[in-house]
Amino acid sequence: MKFLRLVEYFEKLEATTKRLEMFDILSELFKEAKADDIDKIIYLGQGQLLPPFHGLEIGMSEKYLIRAISDATDTATRKVEETFQKTGDLGETAEEFVKGKGQNLTVKKVYEELTDVAMTSGAGSVEKKVGFLSNLFKGVSSKEAKYISRFVIGRLRLGIGDPTVLEALALAQGDRALRPELERAYNLCSDLGLVAKTLLEKGMEGVKKFHVRVGYPIRMALCERLPSSEDIIEKIGKAAVEAKYDGFRVQLHKDKNHIEMFSRNLESTTHMFPEIKEAVKNFITADTVIIEGEALAYNESTGELFPFQVTIQRKRKHGIEELAKEYPLRYFAFDLLYVNGEDYTPKSFKERRERLKKIIKKNPVIEPSELFITDNHEEITKYFDDAIARGLEGVVAKRLDAPYAAGGRNFNWIKLKRSYRGELADTIDVCIVGYFRGRGARAEFGLGALLGAVYDPKADTFKTVSKIGSGFTEDEFAQLKKILDEISLKHKHSRVDSIMEADVWVEPRYVVTVTADEITRSPSHTAGRDKEGIGYALRFPRAVGFLREDKKSEDANSVKEIIDMFEMQKKVKVG
Repeated sequence: MKFLRLVEYFEKLEATTKRLEMFDILSELFKEAKADDIDKIIYLGQGQLLPPFHGLEIGMSEKYLIRAISDATDTATRKVEETFQKTGDLGETAEEFVKGKGQNLTVKKVYEELTDVAMTSGAGSVEKKVGFLSNLFKGVSSKEAKYISRFVIGRLRLGIGDPTVLEALALAQGDRALRPELERAYNLCSDLGLVAKTLLEKGMEGVKKFHVRVGYPIRMALCERLPSSEDIIEKIGKAAVEAKYDGFRVQLHKDKNHIEMFSRNLESTTHMFPEIKEAVKNFITADTVIIEGEALAYNESTGELFPFQVTIQRKRKHGIEELAKEYPLRYFAFDLLYVNGEDYTPKSFKERRERLKKIIKKNPVIEPSELFITDNHEEITKYFDDAIARGLEGVVAKRLDAPYAAGGRNFNWIKLKRSYRGELADTIDVCIVGYFRGRGARAEFGLGALLGAVYDPKADTFKTVSKIGSGFTEDEFAQLKKILDEISLKHKHSRVDSIMEADVWVEPRYVVTVTADEITRSPSHTAGRDKEGIGYALRFPRAVGFLREDKKSEDANSVKEIIDMFEMQKKVKVG
Protein backbone atom coordinates (compact mmCIF):
# COMPACT_ATOMS: atom_id res chain seq x y z
CA MET A 1 0.00 0.00 0.00
CA LYS A 2 1.19 3.51 -0.75
CA PHE A 3 1.74 5.66 2.32
CA LEU A 4 -0.32 8.46 0.77
CA ARG A 5 -3.29 6.08 0.63
CA LEU A 6 -2.88 5.35 4.34
CA VAL A 7 -2.76 9.09 5.05
CA GLU A 8 -6.11 9.49 3.25
CA TYR A 9 -7.60 6.99 5.71
CA PHE A 10 -5.97 8.88 8.60
CA GLU A 11 -7.70 12.04 7.39
CA LYS A 12 -11.07 10.30 7.41
CA LEU A 13 -10.47 8.94 10.92
CA GLU A 14 -9.41 12.37 12.17
CA ALA A 15 -12.58 13.93 10.73
CA THR A 16 -15.01 11.72 12.68
CA THR A 17 -15.95 11.39 16.34
CA LYS A 18 -18.53 8.67 15.66
CA ARG A 19 -17.42 5.21 16.74
CA LEU A 20 -19.50 3.33 14.14
CA GLU A 21 -18.08 5.48 11.37
CA MET A 22 -14.59 4.81 12.70
CA PHE A 23 -15.23 1.03 12.59
CA ASP A 24 -16.35 1.32 8.96
CA ILE A 25 -13.33 3.42 7.92
CA LEU A 26 -10.88 1.04 9.60
CA SER A 27 -12.54 -2.08 8.23
CA GLU A 28 -12.29 -0.63 4.69
CA LEU A 29 -8.61 0.08 5.32
CA PHE A 30 -8.02 -3.47 6.57
CA LYS A 31 -9.81 -4.94 3.54
CA GLU A 32 -7.48 -3.01 1.27
CA ALA A 33 -4.32 -3.93 3.18
CA LYS A 34 -2.09 -6.88 2.29
CA ALA A 35 -0.53 -9.23 4.86
CA ASP A 36 2.89 -7.59 4.44
CA ASP A 37 1.50 -4.16 5.44
CA ILE A 38 -1.31 -4.85 7.92
CA ASP A 39 0.87 -5.01 11.05
CA LYS A 40 2.68 -1.78 10.13
CA ILE A 41 -0.64 -0.04 9.37
CA ILE A 42 -2.02 -0.99 12.80
CA TYR A 43 1.13 0.10 14.63
CA LEU A 44 1.33 3.43 12.80
CA GLY A 45 -2.39 4.10 13.32
CA GLN A 46 -1.94 3.63 17.06
CA GLY A 47 1.06 5.97 17.11
CA GLN A 48 3.75 3.36 17.68
CA LEU A 49 6.36 1.38 15.74
CA LEU A 50 5.87 -1.78 17.78
CA PRO A 51 3.79 -2.72 20.84
CA PRO A 52 5.04 -1.02 24.04
CA PHE A 53 6.71 -4.17 25.43
CA HIS A 54 9.41 -3.92 22.72
CA GLY A 55 10.44 -0.53 24.13
CA LEU A 56 11.11 0.95 20.66
CA GLU A 57 10.55 4.71 20.69
CA ILE A 58 11.39 7.40 18.12
CA GLY A 59 13.14 9.56 20.72
CA MET A 60 12.70 12.90 18.93
CA SER A 61 11.74 16.16 20.64
CA GLU A 62 9.88 19.08 19.04
CA LYS A 63 13.20 20.91 18.81
CA TYR A 64 14.81 18.18 16.68
CA LEU A 65 11.73 17.74 14.52
CA ILE A 66 11.82 21.48 13.78
CA ARG A 67 15.45 21.08 12.73
CA ALA A 68 14.55 18.17 10.42
CA ILE A 69 11.78 20.24 8.76
CA SER A 70 14.21 23.15 8.46
CA ASP A 71 16.99 21.01 6.90
CA ALA A 72 14.62 19.22 4.50
CA THR A 73 13.09 22.43 3.16
CA ASP A 74 16.11 24.79 3.30
CA THR A 75 14.13 27.05 5.65
CA ALA A 76 15.58 29.01 8.56
CA THR A 77 14.88 27.24 11.87
CA ARG A 78 13.52 30.51 13.27
CA LYS A 79 10.91 30.66 10.52
CA VAL A 80 9.73 27.10 11.24
CA GLU A 81 9.54 27.95 14.96
CA GLU A 82 7.47 31.08 14.27
CA THR A 83 5.00 29.09 12.14
CA PHE A 84 4.77 26.43 14.87
CA GLN A 85 3.95 29.12 17.43
CA LYS A 86 1.04 30.21 15.23
CA THR A 87 -0.30 26.75 14.37
CA GLY A 88 0.45 24.98 17.67
CA ASP A 89 0.76 21.81 15.57
CA LEU A 90 4.04 20.56 14.11
CA GLY A 91 2.05 18.47 11.63
CA GLU A 92 0.44 21.56 10.11
CA THR A 93 3.81 23.31 10.29
CA ALA A 94 5.50 20.53 8.31
CA GLU A 95 2.63 20.57 5.82
CA GLU A 96 3.22 24.27 5.21
CA PHE A 97 6.94 23.91 4.44
CA VAL A 98 7.18 20.52 2.72
CA LYS A 99 6.02 21.39 -0.80
CA GLY A 100 7.24 18.46 -2.89
CA LYS A 101 4.86 16.06 -4.61
CA GLY A 102 6.60 13.14 -2.96
CA GLN A 103 8.08 9.96 -4.41
CA ASN A 104 4.99 7.79 -3.85
CA LEU A 105 6.64 5.87 -1.01
CA THR A 106 5.06 2.68 0.31
CA VAL A 107 3.86 2.13 3.88
CA LYS A 108 6.69 -0.38 4.28
CA LYS A 109 9.35 2.15 3.17
CA VAL A 110 8.10 4.93 5.48
CA TYR A 111 7.84 2.44 8.36
CA GLU A 112 11.41 1.24 7.78
CA GLU A 113 12.73 4.82 7.63
CA LEU A 114 10.98 5.70 10.92
CA THR A 115 12.34 2.50 12.47
CA ASP A 116 15.86 3.55 11.44
CA VAL A 117 15.31 6.85 13.27
CA ALA A 118 14.14 5.01 16.40
CA MET A 119 17.01 2.50 16.40
CA THR A 120 19.75 5.10 16.03
CA SER A 121 21.61 5.52 19.31
CA GLY A 122 25.02 6.29 20.75
CA ALA A 123 27.48 9.07 19.92
CA GLY A 124 26.18 11.50 17.32
CA SER A 125 22.75 9.84 17.28
CA VAL A 126 20.82 13.15 17.44
CA GLU A 127 22.45 14.40 14.23
CA LYS A 128 21.82 11.05 12.55
CA LYS A 129 18.16 11.02 13.61
CA VAL A 130 17.63 14.56 12.31
CA GLY A 131 19.37 13.55 9.05
CA PHE A 132 17.24 10.41 8.56
CA LEU A 133 14.02 12.35 9.18
CA SER A 134 15.09 15.23 6.96
CA ASN A 135 15.74 12.77 4.10
CA LEU A 136 12.32 11.19 4.65
CA PHE A 137 10.63 14.63 4.41
CA LYS A 138 12.38 15.19 1.07
CA GLY A 139 10.67 12.12 -0.35
CA VAL A 140 7.08 12.79 0.76
CA SER A 141 4.25 15.19 -0.04
CA SER A 142 3.04 17.92 2.32
CA LYS A 143 0.07 15.82 3.44
CA GLU A 144 2.32 12.85 4.26
CA ALA A 145 4.76 15.13 6.10
CA LYS A 146 1.90 16.35 8.30
CA TYR A 147 1.13 12.86 9.64
CA ILE A 148 4.77 11.76 9.84
CA SER A 149 5.52 14.81 12.02
CA ARG A 150 2.61 14.10 14.33
CA PHE A 151 3.65 10.47 14.60
CA VAL A 152 7.26 11.34 15.43
CA ILE A 153 6.33 13.45 18.49
CA GLY A 154 3.44 11.26 19.63
CA ARG A 155 0.64 13.57 18.52
CA LEU A 156 -1.15 11.43 15.94
CA ARG A 157 -4.22 11.00 18.15
CA LEU A 158 -6.57 9.20 15.83
CA GLY A 159 -8.41 7.63 18.77
CA ILE A 160 -7.84 4.04 17.66
CA GLY A 161 -8.02 1.89 20.79
CA ASP A 162 -7.41 -1.87 20.87
CA PRO A 163 -11.13 -2.83 20.97
CA THR A 164 -11.75 -0.58 17.93
CA VAL A 165 -9.04 -2.40 15.95
CA LEU A 166 -10.40 -5.82 16.94
CA GLU A 167 -13.95 -4.85 15.96
CA ALA A 168 -12.76 -3.45 12.61
CA LEU A 169 -10.68 -6.58 11.87
CA ALA A 170 -13.77 -8.76 12.41
CA LEU A 171 -15.86 -6.40 10.22
CA ALA A 172 -13.23 -6.54 7.48
CA GLN A 173 -13.67 -10.33 7.46
CA GLY A 174 -17.42 -9.81 7.10
CA ASP A 175 -18.33 -11.36 10.47
CA ARG A 176 -18.43 -9.52 13.80
CA ALA A 177 -18.78 -12.91 15.53
CA LEU A 178 -15.05 -13.46 14.85
CA ARG A 179 -14.06 -10.80 17.35
CA PRO A 180 -13.92 -13.04 20.50
CA GLU A 181 -11.45 -15.38 18.79
CA LEU A 182 -9.33 -12.43 17.60
CA GLU A 183 -9.43 -11.01 21.11
CA ARG A 184 -8.35 -14.34 22.62
CA ALA A 185 -5.28 -14.35 20.35
CA TYR A 186 -4.52 -10.74 21.26
CA ASN A 187 -4.86 -11.50 24.99
CA LEU A 188 -2.20 -14.19 24.62
CA CYS A 189 0.40 -12.07 22.78
CA SER A 190 -0.46 -8.37 23.34
CA ASP A 191 0.43 -7.66 19.71
CA LEU A 192 -2.45 -6.54 17.47
CA GLY A 193 -0.17 -6.33 14.44
CA LEU A 194 0.86 -9.96 14.86
CA VAL A 195 -2.78 -11.07 15.23
CA ALA A 196 -3.81 -9.17 12.07
CA LYS A 197 -0.84 -10.48 10.06
CA THR A 198 -1.65 -14.05 11.14
CA LEU A 199 -5.28 -13.50 10.13
CA LEU A 200 -4.35 -12.34 6.63
CA GLU A 201 -1.66 -14.98 6.11
CA LYS A 202 -3.29 -18.04 7.70
CA GLY A 203 -6.96 -17.12 8.11
CA MET A 204 -9.04 -17.82 11.21
CA GLU A 205 -7.50 -21.30 11.49
CA GLY A 206 -4.15 -19.63 12.15
CA VAL A 207 -5.72 -17.30 14.71
CA LYS A 208 -7.37 -20.24 16.50
CA LYS A 209 -3.96 -21.94 16.82
CA PHE A 210 -2.51 -18.89 18.60
CA HIS A 211 -0.65 -19.89 21.75
CA VAL A 212 1.31 -18.35 24.59
CA ARG A 213 4.94 -17.54 23.74
CA VAL A 214 7.78 -16.46 26.00
CA GLY A 215 8.79 -12.83 25.39
CA TYR A 216 5.25 -11.74 24.46
CA PRO A 217 3.39 -10.56 27.57
CA ILE A 218 0.01 -12.15 28.26
CA ARG A 219 -2.63 -9.52 29.00
CA MET A 220 -3.17 -9.70 32.71
CA ALA A 221 -6.24 -11.13 34.44
CA LEU A 222 -8.14 -8.69 36.66
CA CYS A 223 -10.34 -8.95 39.75
CA GLU A 224 -14.01 -8.27 40.32
CA ARG A 225 -15.12 -6.80 43.65
CA LEU A 226 -17.49 -7.96 46.37
CA PRO A 227 -18.23 -6.13 49.64
CA SER A 228 -17.93 -8.99 52.13
CA SER A 229 -16.36 -12.39 52.74
CA GLU A 230 -19.88 -13.90 52.97
CA ASP A 231 -20.57 -12.70 49.42
CA ILE A 232 -17.31 -14.26 48.22
CA ILE A 233 -18.07 -17.71 49.64
CA GLU A 234 -21.62 -17.51 48.32
CA LYS A 235 -20.26 -16.65 44.85
CA ILE A 236 -17.42 -19.15 44.42
CA GLY A 237 -17.51 -21.53 47.41
CA LYS A 238 -14.21 -22.90 48.65
CA ALA A 239 -11.49 -20.49 47.53
CA ALA A 240 -7.77 -19.83 47.59
CA VAL A 241 -7.30 -16.63 49.60
CA GLU A 242 -4.20 -14.52 48.99
CA ALA A 243 -2.85 -11.31 50.45
CA LYS A 244 -3.36 -8.35 48.07
CA TYR A 245 -0.02 -6.59 47.85
CA ASP A 246 0.28 -2.86 47.24
CA GLY A 247 3.13 -3.22 44.78
CA PHE A 248 4.16 -3.28 41.14
CA ARG A 249 2.60 -6.08 39.14
CA VAL A 250 5.27 -7.90 37.18
CA GLN A 251 4.93 -10.65 34.59
CA LEU A 252 8.20 -12.47 34.42
CA HIS A 253 9.40 -14.31 31.26
CA LYS A 254 12.41 -16.64 31.34
CA ASP A 255 13.93 -18.34 28.30
CA LYS A 256 17.01 -20.08 29.69
CA ASN A 257 19.24 -17.13 30.73
CA HIS A 258 17.25 -14.48 28.87
CA ILE A 259 14.95 -12.77 31.38
CA GLU A 260 12.31 -10.14 30.60
CA MET A 261 9.73 -8.47 32.83
CA PHE A 262 6.56 -6.60 31.90
CA SER A 263 4.28 -4.22 33.79
CA ARG A 264 0.50 -4.21 34.11
CA ASN A 265 0.34 -1.95 31.04
CA LEU A 266 2.63 -4.33 29.10
CA GLU A 267 5.77 -2.18 29.06
CA SER A 268 9.19 -3.71 29.57
CA THR A 269 10.37 -3.18 33.17
CA THR A 270 13.38 -5.52 33.13
CA HIS A 271 15.87 -2.72 33.86
CA MET A 272 13.96 -1.79 37.03
CA PHE A 273 14.46 -5.06 38.87
CA PRO A 274 18.07 -6.31 38.62
CA GLU A 275 17.78 -8.37 41.83
CA ILE A 276 14.69 -10.22 40.52
CA LYS A 277 16.52 -10.94 37.26
CA GLU A 278 19.43 -12.51 39.15
CA ALA A 279 17.12 -14.50 41.41
CA VAL A 280 15.23 -15.90 38.40
CA LYS A 281 18.51 -17.14 36.87
CA ASN A 282 19.57 -18.82 40.10
CA PHE A 283 16.40 -19.99 41.80
CA ILE A 284 13.73 -20.74 39.14
CA THR A 285 14.35 -24.32 38.04
CA ALA A 286 12.35 -24.29 34.76
CA ASP A 287 14.16 -23.53 31.46
CA THR A 288 11.25 -21.55 30.01
CA VAL A 289 8.59 -20.03 32.20
CA ILE A 290 6.06 -17.20 32.55
CA ILE A 291 5.22 -16.24 36.12
CA GLU A 292 3.01 -13.48 37.43
CA GLY A 293 3.54 -11.72 40.71
CA GLU A 294 3.92 -8.50 42.64
CA ALA A 295 7.19 -6.68 43.38
CA LEU A 296 7.42 -4.62 46.57
CA ALA A 297 10.18 -2.64 48.22
CA TYR A 298 10.76 -3.68 51.83
CA ASN A 299 12.71 -2.75 54.93
CA GLU A 300 15.55 -5.27 55.37
CA SER A 301 15.81 -4.60 59.11
CA THR A 302 12.15 -5.13 59.99
CA GLY A 303 10.82 -7.10 57.01
CA GLU A 304 8.07 -4.46 56.67
CA LEU A 305 6.69 -3.98 53.14
CA PHE A 306 6.73 -0.41 51.84
CA PRO A 307 3.73 1.17 50.06
CA PHE A 308 3.46 1.51 46.28
CA GLN A 309 4.87 5.08 46.26
CA VAL A 310 8.26 3.71 47.37
CA THR A 311 8.33 0.83 44.87
CA ILE A 312 7.31 3.08 41.95
CA GLN A 313 10.61 4.97 42.33
CA ARG A 314 12.10 2.11 40.31
CA LYS A 315 10.49 3.73 37.23
CA ARG A 316 13.50 6.02 36.95
CA LYS A 317 16.00 5.31 34.17
CA HIS A 318 19.16 5.91 36.19
CA GLY A 319 20.44 5.08 39.67
CA ILE A 320 18.59 1.75 39.90
CA GLU A 321 21.53 -0.05 41.55
CA GLU A 322 21.71 2.56 44.34
CA LEU A 323 17.94 2.41 44.80
CA ALA A 324 18.10 -1.39 44.98
CA LYS A 325 20.52 -1.10 47.92
CA GLU A 326 18.39 1.47 49.72
CA TYR A 327 15.04 -0.21 49.02
CA PRO A 328 15.56 -3.89 48.13
CA LEU A 329 12.68 -5.84 46.62
CA ARG A 330 10.69 -8.97 47.29
CA TYR A 331 8.80 -10.65 44.47
CA PHE A 332 5.65 -12.51 45.52
CA ALA A 333 4.80 -14.99 42.75
CA PHE A 334 1.08 -15.74 42.58
CA ASP A 335 0.50 -17.49 39.25
CA LEU A 336 2.13 -19.72 36.66
CA LEU A 337 1.11 -19.22 33.03
CA TYR A 338 3.63 -21.25 31.07
CA VAL A 339 6.40 -23.72 31.85
CA ASN A 340 8.84 -25.71 29.69
CA GLY A 341 6.78 -25.51 26.51
CA GLU A 342 3.39 -26.08 28.13
CA ASP A 343 0.64 -23.45 28.24
CA TYR A 344 -0.73 -23.42 31.79
CA THR A 345 -3.43 -20.78 31.26
CA PRO A 346 -6.19 -23.36 30.54
CA LYS A 347 -5.35 -25.36 33.72
CA SER A 348 -7.08 -24.81 37.07
CA PHE A 349 -5.69 -22.31 39.55
CA LYS A 350 -5.00 -25.15 42.00
CA GLU A 351 -2.88 -27.01 39.43
CA ARG A 352 -1.03 -23.83 38.39
CA ARG A 353 -0.27 -22.96 41.99
CA GLU A 354 1.04 -26.43 42.89
CA ARG A 355 3.45 -26.43 39.94
CA LEU A 356 4.54 -22.85 40.73
CA LYS A 357 5.70 -23.85 44.23
CA LYS A 358 7.78 -26.71 42.79
CA ILE A 359 9.86 -24.53 40.46
CA ILE A 360 10.92 -21.89 43.04
CA LYS A 361 13.98 -22.79 45.14
CA LYS A 362 14.17 -21.16 48.56
CA ASN A 363 15.80 -17.73 48.23
CA PRO A 364 15.61 -14.23 49.76
CA VAL A 365 14.00 -12.46 46.75
CA ILE A 366 11.32 -14.65 45.11
CA GLU A 367 8.70 -16.55 47.05
CA PRO A 368 5.13 -17.74 46.46
CA SER A 369 2.51 -15.28 47.73
CA GLU A 370 0.78 -15.97 51.04
CA LEU A 371 -2.19 -18.26 50.47
CA PHE A 372 -4.63 -20.51 52.29
CA ILE A 373 -7.74 -22.41 51.16
CA THR A 374 -11.06 -22.07 52.97
CA ASP A 375 -14.82 -22.05 52.63
CA ASN A 376 -15.24 -20.23 55.94
CA HIS A 377 -16.07 -16.51 55.57
CA GLU A 378 -14.96 -15.76 59.16
CA GLU A 379 -11.45 -17.02 58.36
CA ILE A 380 -11.35 -14.69 55.34
CA THR A 381 -12.48 -11.72 57.45
CA LYS A 382 -9.86 -12.47 60.11
CA TYR A 383 -7.12 -12.76 57.50
CA PHE A 384 -8.36 -9.57 55.81
CA ASP A 385 -8.13 -7.61 59.07
CA ASP A 386 -4.62 -8.97 59.66
CA ALA A 387 -3.56 -8.03 56.10
CA ILE A 388 -4.84 -4.44 56.54
CA ALA A 389 -3.00 -4.17 59.88
CA ARG A 390 0.23 -5.16 58.10
CA GLY A 391 -0.20 -2.40 55.52
CA LEU A 392 -1.44 -4.64 52.71
CA GLU A 393 -4.36 -3.67 50.47
CA GLY A 394 -6.72 -6.45 51.45
CA VAL A 395 -7.24 -9.95 50.05
CA VAL A 396 -7.98 -11.68 46.75
CA ALA A 397 -10.06 -14.86 46.66
CA LYS A 398 -9.55 -17.18 43.67
CA ARG A 399 -11.74 -19.95 42.33
CA LEU A 400 -9.80 -23.19 42.64
CA ASP A 401 -11.00 -24.76 39.38
CA ALA A 402 -10.77 -21.61 37.20
CA PRO A 403 -8.41 -21.23 34.23
CA TYR A 404 -6.36 -18.04 33.82
CA ALA A 405 -8.60 -15.48 32.07
CA ALA A 406 -6.03 -13.49 30.03
CA GLY A 407 -7.22 -9.89 29.62
CA GLY A 408 -10.46 -10.69 31.46
CA ARG A 409 -12.17 -9.33 34.54
CA ASN A 410 -14.53 -11.85 36.12
CA PHE A 411 -15.47 -13.59 39.35
CA ASN A 412 -12.67 -16.15 39.06
CA TRP A 413 -10.69 -13.61 41.08
CA ILE A 414 -12.46 -11.41 43.63
CA LYS A 415 -10.87 -8.67 45.68
CA LEU A 416 -12.17 -7.60 49.05
CA LYS A 417 -11.57 -3.99 50.06
CA ARG A 418 -14.05 -3.10 52.73
CA SER A 419 -16.72 -0.42 52.31
CA TYR A 420 -18.68 0.64 55.37
CA ARG A 421 -21.30 3.13 56.54
CA GLY A 422 -22.15 3.96 52.94
CA GLU A 423 -18.68 5.41 52.45
CA LEU A 424 -16.44 4.40 49.59
CA ALA A 425 -13.36 2.95 51.26
CA ASP A 426 -11.95 1.53 48.02
CA THR A 427 -9.86 3.63 45.66
CA ILE A 428 -10.76 4.24 42.02
CA ASP A 429 -8.43 4.74 39.07
CA VAL A 430 -9.62 7.44 36.68
CA CYS A 431 -8.16 8.63 33.39
CA ILE A 432 -7.52 12.37 33.03
CA VAL A 433 -9.33 13.67 29.93
CA GLY A 434 -9.18 17.43 30.56
CA TYR A 435 -8.65 20.13 33.15
CA PHE A 436 -10.19 23.35 34.47
CA ARG A 437 -8.01 26.42 34.91
CA GLY A 438 -9.02 27.24 38.46
CA ARG A 439 -9.92 30.36 40.36
CA GLY A 440 -8.56 32.25 43.32
CA ALA A 441 -5.34 30.78 44.70
CA ARG A 442 -5.39 28.04 42.06
CA ALA A 443 -5.37 30.55 39.21
CA GLU A 444 -1.60 31.00 39.57
CA PHE A 445 -1.02 27.33 38.63
CA GLY A 446 -3.36 27.58 35.64
CA LEU A 447 -4.93 24.31 36.76
CA GLY A 448 -7.57 24.04 39.44
CA ALA A 449 -9.21 20.66 38.84
CA LEU A 450 -8.90 17.59 36.63
CA LEU A 451 -11.74 16.02 34.67
CA GLY A 452 -11.59 12.30 35.41
CA ALA A 453 -13.21 9.50 33.40
CA VAL A 454 -13.67 5.75 33.63
CA TYR A 455 -13.34 3.32 30.73
CA ASP A 456 -16.14 1.70 28.74
CA PRO A 457 -14.49 -1.27 26.97
CA LYS A 458 -17.57 -2.06 24.84
CA ALA A 459 -17.61 1.40 23.25
CA ASP A 460 -13.83 1.89 23.66
CA THR A 461 -14.54 5.32 25.14
CA PHE A 462 -13.88 7.24 28.36
CA LYS A 463 -16.93 8.51 30.25
CA THR A 464 -16.61 11.24 32.85
CA VAL A 465 -17.17 10.50 36.52
CA SER A 466 -15.63 13.36 38.52
CA LYS A 467 -13.83 16.67 38.83
CA ILE A 468 -10.78 16.22 41.07
CA GLY A 469 -9.54 19.35 42.76
CA SER A 470 -7.88 18.13 45.95
CA GLY A 471 -5.22 15.70 47.09
CA PHE A 472 -2.33 17.28 45.16
CA THR A 473 0.34 19.57 46.59
CA GLU A 474 1.03 22.98 45.02
CA ASP A 475 4.16 21.57 43.37
CA GLU A 476 2.13 18.67 41.95
CA PHE A 477 -0.49 21.04 40.50
CA ALA A 478 2.27 22.95 38.73
CA GLN A 479 3.83 19.69 37.53
CA LEU A 480 0.46 18.39 36.28
CA LYS A 481 -0.12 21.57 34.27
CA LYS A 482 3.21 21.12 32.52
CA ILE A 483 2.65 17.38 31.80
CA LEU A 484 -0.93 17.83 30.57
CA ASP A 485 -0.14 20.81 28.36
CA GLU A 486 2.20 18.56 26.38
CA ILE A 487 -0.79 16.39 25.39
CA SER A 488 -3.41 19.15 25.16
CA LEU A 489 -5.93 19.14 22.31
CA LYS A 490 -7.86 21.83 20.48
CA HIS A 491 -11.07 19.86 20.97
CA LYS A 492 -12.40 16.91 22.95
CA HIS A 493 -10.72 13.61 22.05
CA SER A 494 -12.82 11.29 19.88
CA ARG A 495 -12.74 8.60 22.61
CA VAL A 496 -14.06 10.93 25.32
CA ASP A 497 -17.79 11.12 26.12
CA SER A 498 -18.48 14.22 28.21
CA ILE A 499 -21.31 16.66 28.89
CA MET A 500 -18.98 18.95 30.80
CA GLU A 501 -16.80 21.33 28.82
CA ALA A 502 -13.24 21.25 30.11
CA ASP A 503 -11.20 24.46 29.78
CA VAL A 504 -8.44 22.35 28.25
CA TRP A 505 -8.97 18.90 26.72
CA VAL A 506 -6.12 16.41 26.82
CA GLU A 507 -5.33 13.08 25.25
CA PRO A 508 -6.60 10.25 27.52
CA ARG A 509 -3.17 9.00 28.58
CA TYR A 510 -2.63 9.43 32.32
CA VAL A 511 -4.29 7.64 35.22
CA VAL A 512 -4.65 8.94 38.76
CA THR A 513 -5.93 7.08 41.82
CA VAL A 514 -8.65 8.80 43.83
CA THR A 515 -10.72 8.12 46.89
CA ALA A 516 -14.16 9.61 47.52
CA ASP A 517 -16.89 9.72 50.14
CA GLU A 518 -19.32 7.79 47.97
CA ILE A 519 -20.67 7.22 44.48
CA THR A 520 -23.81 9.20 43.66
CA ARG A 521 -26.17 9.61 40.67
CA SER A 522 -25.56 12.77 38.66
CA PRO A 523 -26.82 14.41 35.44
CA SER A 524 -23.41 16.08 35.02
CA HIS A 525 -21.45 12.94 34.15
CA THR A 526 -21.70 10.32 31.42
CA ALA A 527 -20.45 7.17 33.23
CA GLY A 528 -23.41 4.77 33.23
CA ARG A 529 -25.80 7.43 31.92
CA ASP A 530 -29.37 6.08 31.58
CA LYS A 531 -32.24 7.08 29.29
CA GLU A 532 -33.11 9.94 31.64
CA GLY A 533 -29.58 11.29 31.25
CA ILE A 534 -28.48 10.46 34.81
CA GLY A 535 -24.97 9.05 35.23
CA TYR A 536 -22.70 8.24 38.18
CA ALA A 537 -20.29 10.56 39.95
CA LEU A 538 -17.75 10.49 42.77
CA ARG A 539 -18.69 12.66 45.74
CA PHE A 540 -15.80 14.70 47.19
CA PRO A 541 -13.05 12.92 45.22
CA ARG A 542 -9.41 13.48 46.22
CA ALA A 543 -6.22 12.20 44.66
CA VAL A 544 -4.12 9.53 46.35
CA GLY A 545 -0.51 9.96 45.24
CA PHE A 546 0.52 11.35 41.86
CA LEU A 547 0.14 9.89 38.34
CA ARG A 548 0.01 6.07 38.14
CA GLU A 549 2.89 5.48 35.77
CA ASP A 550 2.32 1.72 35.88
CA LYS A 551 -1.13 2.03 34.30
CA LYS A 552 -2.29 3.01 30.83
CA SER A 553 -5.56 4.81 30.14
CA GLU A 554 -7.55 1.60 29.57
CA ASP A 555 -6.45 0.39 33.03
CA ALA A 556 -8.74 2.98 34.63
CA ASN A 557 -11.72 1.45 36.40
CA SER A 558 -14.58 0.52 34.09
CA VAL A 559 -18.09 1.97 34.00
CA LYS A 560 -19.39 -1.46 35.06
CA GLU A 561 -17.17 -1.42 38.15
CA ILE A 562 -18.50 2.00 39.17
CA ILE A 563 -22.08 0.74 38.87
CA ASP A 564 -21.22 -2.45 40.81
CA MET A 565 -19.56 -0.41 43.57
CA PHE A 566 -22.62 1.85 43.73
CA GLU A 567 -24.85 -1.22 44.20
CA MET A 568 -22.55 -2.61 46.93
CA GLN A 569 -22.56 0.74 48.66
CA LYS A 570 -26.40 0.74 48.68
CA LYS A 571 -26.46 -2.71 50.29
CA VAL A 572 -24.05 -1.61 53.00
CA LYS A 573 -26.15 1.50 53.72
CA VAL A 574 -29.30 -0.60 54.04
CA GLY A 575 -27.52 -3.07 56.32
